[in-house]
Amino acid sequence: MASVYLPAMHVSFALFADAANISQEGKLNILGVFDAVHVGQFPALHPRATFVVRLKGAPADVGSHDMSLEWINPRGTVLWSSSAELAIQPAPHQSGEMDMPVIVQIDLPLDVVGAYSMVVQLDGVRHGEAVLHVRGGAPIQLPAAGSAMVS
Repeated sequence: MASVYLPAMHVSFALFADAANISQEGKLNILGVFDAVHVGQFPALHPRATFVVRLKGAPADVGSHDMSLEWINPRGTVLWSSSAELAIQPAPHQSGEMDMPVIVQIDLPLDVVGAYSMVVQLDGVRHGEAVLHVRGGAPIQLPAAGSAMVS
């Protein structure tokens, strides 16, 4: 019998959103995905952002794993970090691949214009990141209803 290769635990995706939850059926629901914000002045704080990470793993990944997040500004300075231990339980039906969503609500400190990164590490190894583009200055003026379209 041929064996099936299942990769080690990895980040399927990581993103910023307005909200996220897990339904009663176990579905991951994500609302308001974004990758850019506009800030009038610095320093600033983007309150209550939701950071969503979808981990995928195999039965061999059952057990304890360290997960850490680092919020890094465009200059490479770590503005915020956090770590936690993930206790991965076996899938109910040993289906082969396991889906493990992680939802974190955080305040994001912003100190300069540019591309910020939320880096995801599993067991001390970088596995993914999400980038948030921060723009500054006067707010963007949208045209009045019925006029030219902006994209």
